[in-house]
Amino acid sequence: MEKTSPDAGASVSPPAAKLTLFTLTAMVVGSMVGAGVFSLPRRFAAETGVAGALIAWLVAGTGMLMLAFVFQRLALRRPDLDAGVYAYAKAGFGEYLGFFSAFGYWASACVGNVTYWVLIMSTIGAIAPALGDGDTLLAVALSSVGLWAFFLLIRRGVKEAAAINQIVTVAKVVPILVFVLLALFCLDPQVFADNWGGADYAGSLFDQVRGTMLATVFVFLGVEGASVYSRHAKKRSDVGRATILGFVSVFCVFASVTIVSYGILPMAEIAELRQPSMAGVLEEAVGTWGKVFVSVGLIVSVLGAYLAWTLMAAEVLFVAAKDEDMPRFLSRSTAEDVPVPALLMTTVLSQVVLVITMFSDNAFNFALDLTSALTLIPFLLAAAFALKIAVRPDGRTVGGGTGFSGDLVVAVLATVYTAFLLYAAGLKFVLVSFIFYAPATVLFVMARREQGRRPFSPRELIILAVSVVGAVIGVVALAVGWISL
Repeated sequence: MEKTSPDAGASVSPPAAKLTLFTLTAMVVGSMVGAGVFSLPRRFAAETGVAGALIAWLVAGTGMLMLAFVFQRLALRRPDLDAGVYAYAKAGFGEYLGFFSAFGYWASACVGNVTYWVLIMSTIGAIAPALGDGDTLLAVALSSVGLWAFFLLIRRGVKEAAAINQIVTVAKVVPILVFVLLALFCLDPQVFADNWGGADYAGSLFDQVRGTMLATVFVFLGVEGASVYSRHAKKRSDVGRATILGFVSVFCVFASVTIVSYGILPMAEIAELRQPSMAGVLEEAVGTWGKVFVSVGLIVSVLGAYLAWTLMAAEVLFVAAKDEDMPRFLSRSTAEDVPVPALLMTTVLSQVVLVITMFSDNAFNFALDLTSALTLIPFLLAAAFALKIAVRPDGRTVGGGTGFSGDLVVAVLATVYTAFLLYAAGLKFVLVSFIFYAPATVLFVMARREQGRRPFSPRELIILAVSVVGAVIGVVALAVGWISL
C-alpha cells in the first residue's frame, strides 16, 4: 500500500547525524554499563554460589553473544531496515507484532530508566536516610527533577548528547575496572571456596541458575544499541562491528564483578547488602573509601546509561512513526535531529513508572525484572526473523545462503535462548508485560485511522485477543494478590 504523506504539522526530517564506529561502540557500552553491574553481587549471591554463577554467565554470555551476532548479521543481510529490533519484527511477522515489538522495546527502556534514578537515590540514601532505598516521596521528587533535566539536555541535539555519552562511557568504566582489580587483590581463597557450591540455597542448580537469568538480561540490554541507531551510522558495516566490540568488552567486566565478589564476603552477607551491593563489597575489602569510590562511579555510570537509553527509546518511537506504525505526531523532529514528541512521551512514561515504584515492595528489583521481561518479546521476534531469513531468504536479503549455514546456527541458538528467558521470567512478569502491551494498541489504532485503513486484520484480531486476555488476567492477579509488585 502506498504510504500517505505526513500531516502539515509534521516537519520535514533533516539528514540524520552520522556516527563513527567509536561513537556507535560507545553507545553500546554506554547502554549496557549502567545500574545493573553495580547490583550484580547481591542479585547473584541471593540466588546461587560460584558454580551456579559461572554456569549462569556461560549460558547468558553464549545466548547474548548469539543475539549480538543476530543483530550484526541482520544489519548486513537487511541493510534496508532501521531501528533494528522493531524493524526486524515488522518485516518478519507483520505490522501489529512489529508495533508490539516497538512498543515493548520502548517501554522497557522507559522502565529501565527508572532503575537508574532509584539506584542513584538509594546510593545517596546511605548518607541521607530520607531517600530510603530510592522509593520515598523525596527520592521520587528529586528523581523527577533529574529526569526532566535530561529531557532538556537531549532536546538540544543528538550530536551533542552522543558526544557527552562518549566521555561518560570512558569515565564510568574506570571505577568498575578498579573494583575488579582491588577485589582480586583482597580475595580470600577460603571465603571463595566456601561460596562455591551454593548449598545453602533450596532448589537444584538449574533453579539457582534460572533465578539469575533476568538479572543477566538486564545488564546486557543495550547490546542492540548500534542496531537501533543504525540510520545515524557513517558506514553500515560499523553497526555490526560496534555490536560485537561492545558486547565482548562488557561481558568480561560483568562476569568479573560477579565472581570476584564471592571472595570477599560469605554469600549470605552479600545477599543482605544494600544496593548498590558492589559498594558494600569494596567497603569490606578496602574500607569506607571503597564504598565512596564505587558510589561516585555509579552515579556517573548511571547518568551515562540513562542518556544512551533515552536516545534509543525516542529513536524507536520516531522510526516507527515514520513507518506509519505509530501516530504521525511522533514522527516530528527538530532542525537538530531531535524527535521531541517521542522524547517527551519517553520522559512521561518514565515519570509514571517512577511514581509506581513508591508502591512496590522492592522498587529496584521490580523495575529491573520488568525491564527485562518487556524486552524479551522484541528480542524473540528479532531472533525468529533471523531464523526465518536464514532458512528462506526473502527478496531483500543481501548475501547468505540457505540450509545449515552459520546464520542458521546463530539464529537457532538465539531463538532457543530468548524462549528460555521467557520461561525463566515466570508467569508474573509475562502477565505484567501484557498490562503494558494491551492498552498500547490504542496507538496502533490511531495510526491505522490516520491512513484510512481498517484497525485490524483477522490475524491481528487474534493477537489482540491474546494480549487483552493476558492483561485482564494480570490485573485480576494483582487485585486479588496472586502476584505482587
